[in-house]
Amino acid sequence: MPTPTPRRLYIHDDLSEELRPHGEGAPAWPLWRALCALLVREPERVVVLTPESQIAALIAGREHASFETTVAIGAAGAHVAAQVHERTGWFPSVRRVDVWREESADGGYRLAGPAPLERQLRTLPDARSLAVVDDTIFSGFTMRAVLASLPSALRPRAHVFCLRAVDESLAEIRRLAPATAGFAAPGRLLTDVSFINASGLVRRGAIRRAGRPPLAFFERPEWMAAWFPGDAPAVVAACRALHDRLEADALARR
Repeated sequence: MPTPTPRRLYIHDDLSEELRPHGEGAPAWPLWRALCALLVREPERVVVLTPESQIAALIAGREHASFETTVAIGAAGAHVAAQVHERTGWFPSVRRVDVWREESADGGYRLAGPAPLERQLRTLPDARSLAVVDDTIFSGFTMRAVLASLPSALRPRAHVFCLRAVDESLAEIRRLAPATAGFAAPGRLLTDVSFINASGLVRRGAIRRAGRPPLAFFERPEWMAAWFPGDAPAVVAACRALHDRLEADALARR
């Protein structure tokens, strides 16, 4: 089945924050700006989301007492929890669980991690309030699995937080627990709306594959052609150039 071209593609800019401390004179910075210029050539279809705007929207007008325990999903969820806590004090006690979606040999998806979710979550304290934090709710596959794996006494106390979500997937999560998103995109998954991280365009690990090496998005040409019709070759070349620069910089810092 061909990859559909979404009517609206949202790109989370998680690279500017990472690259800015090295200064605009760093070799990677002009390569990133060149890639950005290509990404926004269709502003009516491709929208770049900044972390700050999503965090501001997540916390605007909302008040919560500090949650006794927070479950952060992966490094991304832990980063979001730390950023939000710095501004609000909501998440003073964070427990990270590691789980990711990976492609299986039959073309489907499965969840994987260093240990089963139930084992990672069974030692949670019997908290009176529980937050579950991730960066994105796309299909809701991962979040549903985490909520289902919580100790039964904690499930009714859970409140989900994320920076961005597909509206229809967020509605499904809200059938399981209260959920708050900084940004919710309307429309049908993949056909009307899709989300990607800028880092995933250039860093291997965005596409995890069971028993095979991970890929960056630029190494999946059919996806790039769907996301950036007409500009895919130029975007792929810019992604590859930035990938190579970031790899060289990482080696130089070792």
